[in-house]
Amino acid sequence: MNNPIDSMRLSRRGLLSSFGASAAALGMGALSAPARAQSDEVLTEALVLRDPDIPVAGNAAGDISIVEFFDYQCPYCRKVEPELRQVVHDDGKVRLVWKDWPILGPMSVVAARMALASRYQDKFIEAHDALIAINSKLTDAKIREALAGGGVDVDRLDRDLADKAGAIDATLTRNNDQATAFEFRGTPSFIVGKFRVPGVLTMAQFGQAIADARKAAVVKKKG
Repeated sequence: MNNPIDSMRLSRRGLLSSFGASAAALGMGALSAPARAQSDEVLTEALVLRDPDIPVAGNAAGDISIVEFFDYQCPYCRKVEPELRQVVHDDGKVRLVWKDWPILGPMSVVAARMALASRYQDKFIEAHDALIAINSKLTDAKIREALAGGGVDVDRLDRDLADKAGAIDATLTRNNDQATAFEFRGTPSFIVGKFRVPGVLTMAQFGQAIADARKAAVVKKKG
């Protein structure tokens, strides 16, 4: 098993500073031994950065991963989306991983489950783009209309929602366990490389976070 990934916070000046991701560093020193073990289990590099059940946008072979924990009803997630996508596009070597973390009500869960179900017809990214673009309160009808407009076969989606319910719910549980272990307080929250970034970033801050993540990776290899 890989070690838990490192963490990061924005300093008062907006610069990035890293620290170890042990249970104590994440503020989990008071957890019981079983709880600490569970946190270590969900915070592996493999599961956080390369969960096989979540398709990758950007450059799948990139050297740095950005993982976003988001909610389709989160206005801040919607606002940061164009800038995040632009940074990923301009860099060209970033893996972008969207982790559904539906914390803003029942319709958030519905949207997240439908987006994850769309991956079984290789339409996860199209579903994400369609749902994140909805600039109003989500309803079942709006979700389905947006997905159909994005090229998702809604009839097949319903079948996959039923047939793959266990796998979809397991992914959502895993995402929630990770977000909880990282002590994220809301959406959006990010992992950039091996650094934890709670909150919204500007394009410049995303760029700095990526650069810092690359430097940290070089240092680790030399070490």
